[in-house]
Amino acid sequence: MVLNLTKGTIFMFATGLGIVGNIFVLMKYICLFRNAVKSVELILIHLAITNIITLLTKGMIRMISRFVLINLMDDVGCKILIYLNRVAQGLSISATSLLTVVQAITISPRTSRWKRLQSRSAWNILPLLFFFWILNSLISMNLPFYIKHVNSLKTSNISKNNDYCYFESENRIIRWIFIVLMVLRDAVFQGVMGWASGYMVFLLHKHHQHVLYLQTSKLLYRTPPEMKAAQSVLLMLCFLFFYWTDCFTSLYLTLSLGTNSITNGLHEFLTIGYAIVSPFLQIHKEGHFTTC
Repeated sequence: MVLNLTKGTIFMFATGLGIVGNIFVLMKYICLFRNAVKSVELILIHLAITNIITLLTKGMIRMISRFVLINLMDDVGCKILIYLNRVAQGLSISATSLLTVVQAITISPRTSRWKRLQSRSAWNILPLLFFFWILNSLISMNLPFYIKHVNSLKTSNISKNNDYCYFESENRIIRWIFIVLMVLRDAVFQGVMGWASGYMVFLLHKHHQHVLYLQTSKLLYRTPPEMKAAQSVLLMLCFLFFYWTDCFTSLYLTLSLGTNSITNGLHEFLTIGYAIVSPFLQIHKEGHFTTC
C-alpha cells in the first residue's frame, strides 16, 4: 500500500510537471499569434495539446488505481480515458512526423522540388491535422468495445489487467487487424521522421561546408549549422528514444508476466516520458520564449 502511494505520488508529480510545461509552451505560441503564425508554430501548438491530453488521461488512470479510488470510475469512464489516451499517442507520432517534414521543406533550397510543397499559409496545415485525428480515431475504434470496469466483469472473463479497467477477450482476427494498422502507422510516420531529419542534417552540413572558407563565417554562424540541425531533430530523437524503450519494456513485461515492480514503474513513466520532456526541449531551444 505504501509503495503504491509512493509510486502514485511520484507519477502525479511528473505528470503535473509535464502539464505545466506543455501549458507554458501552448500559451507562448498563442502569444506569438499577434504576428504572422508559422506552420511549425501551429504544429507545436497541436503537439502541446496532444501532450496535455496524454498526460491528463494517463494521469487520471494512474491516480485512480494508485490511490485506490476505484469507485470513482465506471465502464464509460474506462472507455473514454483509455480511448483518448490511445488516440493522443497516435497523434503524438503524427504531429512529430509532420513537424520534421515541415522543417525540412522550410530549409530546402529554392530550386528544390520540395520547396514547392511549402505552404504559404500556416492554416493550410489544418486539414492534415484534422486527417490525423480521423486516422488515429479509426485505428483505435475497437478499444471501447472490449474495455470494461472491474466491477462489471467476472474474474473468469478477465484477460488483461489495467488495475481497474480490464480488456475483455476479443476476436483474434479483429485484434490482429488493428495491431497491423497501428504498426503500419508507426512504421510509416517514423520512416518519414527519419528521412526528413536526415535530409535536414545533410542540407545544413552541405551549406556549412560551402561557406567554411569565408573569414566571416564565424560571425555569421555563432552556432555551427550542424548544431542547429541537431537541435531541430532533437525532438524526433527524443520521441524515438521513449517509443522504442517503451516497446522493449512492454515486451519484457509480457514475457516475464509483469511481475517486476521496478520495470512496471519504469514502463509507466516511459508511456508519458515524451509528453513530459518535449515541452522543456522546446523551451530550451526557442529563445523568443523569454521575450514574448
